[in-house]
Amino acid sequence: MMNNFIRKSSVAAAILTFLRVYLGYQWLTGGWGKLTGGGFDATGFIQGAINSAGGDHPAVQSWWATFLETVALPNAGLFSFMVMWGEILVGAALILGIFTNFAALMAITMNFAFLFSGTVSTNAQMVLLTVFIIAAGYNAGRFGLDRWVVPFLKNHKPRRNKKEKKELAVA
Repeated sequence: MMNNFIRKSSVAAAILTFLRVYLGYQWLTGGWGKLTGGGFDATGFIQGAINSAGGDHPAVQSWWATFLETVALPNAGLFSFMVMWGEILVGAALILGIFTNFAALMAITMNFAFLFSGTVSTNAQMVLLTVFIIAAGYNAGRFGLDRWVVPFLKNHKPRRNKKEKKELAVA
């Protein structure tokens, strides 16, 4: 019953629009601050997370600290770029309601990365709200650009002939 409400109700779509725009604003302003703040560099954040992996009660689990140390830290410039632009693009997509499910998936991925790195802040709240958007599926973008984009893409996807479908089924 709850699933039907969240996925099909126009009342739920209106509530989800409010949540979506709120989350989008949070992401957009966070990314915009990094973009205009004079050069965002995630190196200090990554190093702080790695340092939080030690001691009796570590805030960061060792497997995540190993990933940060071996992958993220040597590529801090790339990760800085991805975080900054990821926040801006996710925020814009959520506000506009375009590719809402994908934007919400990327938002929750970034939030979990921040949580794994020992940041609490508003990330847990944002994860919870994003779960509702993901669970709602198309209805979360119903009062946004998805209302026109999703049907357009469904009607204009490439058609496959029977031979291609059979080859795909065998592979």
